[in-house]
Amino acid sequence: MNIIEVEDLRKEFKSHSSRSGLQGAFRDLFTRNYKVLAAVDNISLTIKQGEMVGYIGENGAGKSTTIKMLTGILTPTSGSILVNGMNPHKEREQFVRSIGVVFGQRSQLWWDIAVQESFRLLKKVYRVSDEDYKNHMGHVIETLEIGPLLDKPVRKLSLGQRMRCELAAALIHNPPLLFLDEPTIGLDVLVKLKIRKFLKEINEQYKTTILLTTHDLTDIEALCERVILLDEGKIVYDGKLNQLQTNAVEGKQVEFQFLSELVAPPSTSPNVQWQQKNATTWLATVNGDEQMVSKVISEVVQKHPIKNVRINEISTEEIIRKIYEEGMAIS
Repeated sequence: MNIIEVEDLRKEFKSHSSRSGLQGAFRDLFTRNYKVLAAVDNISLTIKQGEMVGYIGENGAGKSTTIKMLTGILTPTSGSILVNGMNPHKEREQFVRSIGVVFGQRSQLWWDIAVQESFRLLKKVYRVSDEDYKNHMGHVIETLEIGPLLDKPVRKLSLGQRMRCELAAALIHNPPLLFLDEPTIGLDVLVKLKIRKFLKEINEQYKTTILLTTHDLTDIEALCERVILLDEGKIVYDGKLNQLQTNAVEGKQVEFQFLSELVAPPSTSPNVQWQQKNATTWLATVNGDEQMVSKVISEVVQKHPIKNVRINEISTEEIIRKIYEEGMAIS
């Protein structure tokens, strides 16, 4: 079952274009030139119930604009959107009860009142019964470890404490779909780990569908099997995270640590590029599949005494950087 269906979605914005010089500035007082910019450029995608999807791209790629259209904040210029079987713009009141939203830089909690009072207000907004609230939120509060924070005003919470409360607030009505826009921005490692663990739990227990946008790619690696990569408003990749690594990076990197100093590359194979890291450590970039990697390791081990061999995983961050810098086409 598809919980999100998007077809040929487009969002255009008008941008004022100033004329040059004093005469141009004078003319701008009476008539203005505009450019039409496509922040989201005819994208199509579907997301199934229970998926955890990473929606990634550089600043200005169109991620937040997409999320705002999917949540009904912005109206598309053209194209169609169905979320939870509803049009986010035409069925607004019913639609907002079926989603949860966490924006890392915006708060849905009232600043000067206790956290639990914000929760009670949201409970009434979403028309959640006392029994459902008690059963569901008891688990959420315990798992996110925010029980001691409920009596505190939001303004007295640290960033990490507030973000855990924001996440709990988005789940008061136990929505089937959760939008997370930079939910771990500025948080320390321990808080990030708690939030990731909690998201995995609600995904497994309630089959909550999660669409995550973030610049912290360790969040994507920890949570999402599927990623959608956006560039200049267009989808350049939509598929498995591990397949992105296979398609985007040619070759493997093997690190050899030798028992004694080596002044020359350990082998002369044409499929290997060598780089010396220090006196006893060399990095081999192998252009080929796993069999080629095994062949190179075997050849080196037979010729030189080895202290350690390690196959280095190339990080998702490095892959994305390479895609943008080199303009690589991913299929």
